[in-house]
Amino acid sequence: MGTFKKIIVLSIFHLFVLAIFSCSQAENKQENVLDEINIQDYKGKKSLATFAGGCFWCIEAPFEGIPGVLSVVSGYAGGKEKDPIYAEVAAGKTSHRESVQITFDPDIISYTELLDIFWQQFDPTDEGGSFYDRGLQYTSAIFFHDNIQRDVAKSSIKKLDKSGIFEKSVVTPVIKFTNFYPAEAYHQDYYKKNPDEYYAYRKGSGRDAFIAKHWPVKLEDQYKKPSDEVLKKTLTKLQYQVTMHEETERAFTNEYNENKEAGIYVCVVSGAPLFSSTDKYESYSGWPSFTKPIDARLIDKPVDRSYGMTRVEVRSKLGNSHLGHVFNDGPEPTRLRYCMNSAAMRFISRKDMEKEGYGAWLWTVD
Repeated sequence: MGTFKKIIVLSIFHLFVLAIFSCSQAENKQENVLDEINIQDYKGKKSLATFAGGCFWCIEAPFEGIPGVLSVVSGYAGGKEKDPIYAEVAAGKTSHRESVQITFDPDIISYTELLDIFWQQFDPTDEGGSFYDRGLQYTSAIFFHDNIQRDVAKSSIKKLDKSGIFEKSVVTPVIKFTNFYPAEAYHQDYYKKNPDEYYAYRKGSGRDAFIAKHWPVKLEDQYKKPSDEVLKKTLTKLQYQVTMHEETERAFTNEYNENKEAGIYVCVVSGAPLFSSTDKYESYSGWPSFTKPIDARLIDKPVDRSYGMTRVEVRSKLGNSHLGHVFNDGPEPTRLRYCMNSAAMRFISRKDMEKEGYGAWLWTVD
C-alpha cells in the first residue's frame, strides 16, 4: 500500500474511532485512569510535567515504564472550555491541545530528563499540527508548572536550536499551565490495548520515519551485553567486580574523577552512551558526577538496600550492569547527582566520537 493510501486509511480510522466513542463519552469520562494508578499512597516526592506533541497516544507511550515516572495520563490541556471530550477536541471545537500529564519523583528523574525524551517524539518545528493531524489541537506545547520548569524548557529549546538536529527552528511554545482534563478511559494506554492500530498509526502518519531520521533508534540492537565468559576476558578485575557484582571503586583515585576533557562516557559492558561531559561537574565526592544521563531510557534505577542503607542504584539498561547511585544533593536545575564508578564506563573524547560511531551524540557535547 502506498504512503498516500496509508494516510487515507488511517485518517478514516481516526474518524471511525471518533464516531464510535462520541456517543458514549459521558459514561466513559467517569472512568478516570488516575483511580487505577492509585499513586496517592506514594511516599516520595511528586511533581507534574505537562506536554503536548500531537496525538497523545504517541506521547504517552514513550514515558511509560521509565524509573521515577509514577503515572502518564493522556488528556486535554490549555483550553478555556470545561470538561472537554474527545469528539470536541479532535474536531477542533475547543481551544485545548491533546496532551499528556506525567507525575514523577524529582528525586529519581529530573524534569530536564523528561524534556530530553519529549523532544524525540515529534516534530517541534511544525506550527500547524503534528504530521497528518492538523490544527491547534494537535500542535505541540510545554505547559510549565513553575518558573524553574519554564527556564529549563526555554534553555532546552535554545540548546536544541543550536544543535542543528532540525533544519528549521523549534516553534513549540512554553505556556503557563492552567488546566488538564484526563481523556476518556479508552484512550489511556492505547498502545497496550490496541497495539496493531497504534503502531500502524505511528508508521502511516510519518512519525516513526521522522524520529528515525533525526534521532538514534533501536539502540538495543546495536549495544548488547556480551556473555559472562567474554566479560571476564575483556574487562579488568575491577571493572568486572564493579559492573557485575555492584562493588565500589576507591574515591579520588579512579580514572575519570578529575577528567575535564570534552566527550561522552559509555557503558563499559555494552557500549551504550550514558553521560556527556557537558553534564559533568565537580561534586567533591571523589567519583565522577553528572547532573543527568544522555537519555533516561538507557538507565535503570532499582532500590538498593545493601549495607543497611536505602539508595537508588543506577544501572546501564542495555548492559545490565551496575554504574553507581543517584542522590538528590546535586546542583540546579536537576538537583540530582549521578555518582558513577569510573570502572563502569569508558570515556570517548569528542575528537574520536565520529570515528568510534558516536557521531549522533556530538550535539550533547558541543
